Amino acid sequence: TYAEFKTKPQPKGGEKVAYGPAASQFAELWLPQGKGPHPVVVILHGGCWQHEVADLGYMNAAAEDLARRGMAVWSVEYRRVDEAGGGYPGTFQDVAAGIDRLRAEAPRHDLDLKRLVIVGHSAGGHLGLWAAGRANLPKTSPLYKPDPLPIGAVVSLGGLPDLEGTPDAIALVCGENIVGRLTGPASPSHADVFADTSPVKLLPLHTPAIMVQGMYDPISPPWQGLGYRKLARAKGDQVEVLTIPDAGHFELVWPVAPPWDAIAGRLEQALR
Repeated sequence: TYAEFKTKPQPKGGEKVAYGPAASQFAELWLPQGKGPHPVVVILHGGCWQHEVADLGYMNAAAEDLARRGMAVWSVEYRRVDEAGGGYPGTFQDVAAGIDRLRAEAPRHDLDLKRLVIVGHSAGGHLGLWAAGRANLPKTSPLYKPDPLPIGAVVSLGGLPDLEGTPDAIALVCGENIVGRLTGPASPSHADVFADTSPVKLLPLHTPAIMVQGMYDPISPPWQGLGYRKLARAKGDQVEVLTIPDAGHFELVWPVAPPWDAIAGRLEQALR
């Protein structure tokens, strides 16, 4: 359970780098030992897109382990729906800006941006898939930005990939109208609130995706990943579903839990 997971000790964060003026507009960099160029893993944490639920700190143990395995880790914080400036469009703009900031950091830290994978957990899985599809955003959207940093692959750990197709399921675990708070209300200029916020609407992403699902995950059951795979493959995308036996939601991001070695190994393959 989340309550049990929160009792686990987490290491201190990595080097903090601001990408904007707000308190939540920063990322933390974890560097591996040895000389680069280092492959890069971007971490996007979950927490139902809400500050009161979680921040990037719960991914610290995972970030530390990935750095120990030879990967540079860029863990991005962002404004959430219960913060000033969060929701639509701020949450999405922050994720985009946080990822693109790597272009400035790469020369200083010998980062190999040609080997870059996003790992998103829970709500972060949605944001990771969305980030991979940014090139498909309509130019009229406030989320559009030219020349987004290319993403090699997305690993979604218990992600929530379909805002339009599964709002009731998301509401059960994240609260009533959480999807509406994230996408903002419909308006004449934003009639389809999912057109630029839901990864399914941006398909094909032209980016391989690995949907990692815990067999007993009550927040993102295996059907979430299987449903996304069906929709994405129909559009020509390469999607794999990796179902982890005897795992729930938080075992997927805890390095001492049995599923972690399989997940980290699959991530290393994606970087290669």
